[in-house]
Amino acid sequence: MKNMIIKSALTLFVMMSFGWYAQAEDISASLKDVKSIRHPATNRYSSGQPEPDSFSNFAQAGVQHVINLRPPAETPDINEAALVTKAGMAYYNVPISGANDLTRDNVVLIDKILQKIDNESALLHCSSSNRVGAIMALRAAWLENATSDEAIKIGKQWGLTQLQPSVEKLLMQ
Repeated sequence: MKNMIIKSALTLFVMMSFGWYAQAEDISASLKDVKSIRHPATNRYSSGQPEPDSFSNFAQAGVQHVINLRPPAETPDINEAALVTKAGMAYYNVPISGANDLTRDNVVLIDKILQKIDNESALLHCSSSNRVGAIMALRAAWLENATSDEAIKIGKQWGLTQLQPSVEKLLMQ
């Protein structure tokens, strides 16, 4: 019984730490039209590719950093770095093309960026938020000692979908 209470309390703490309590109403009205927009944790958004004019809306909503997981070749007609900096935010690009780029090195790199920006507000995005979810699931498991089940739940909060089997395979290694 005591172990069950401790486990329940720990689960609640983990859920709150990862922002699983964040609700859709936490998203600014100016951002609701962004593809696959989510607010999975305090000061953190995930989404699919924002439209070029959406970056100013993110800045107005208080976002200070944009972490783009798309390789530049996926968006050759968009100079996202220029759009983000023009809107007054810092820009980071960590290209994740797909399952082959779901590496510990890339997870550590994104974790270092998140540690550097600390509690400042950030958007992490790819095309659909799937790669964001995959990276965040692996980060939870590899760097924050979440169980595989917890990591997958976290990944889904961030947008994990089609890469889930790849993430599960990596978590079993």
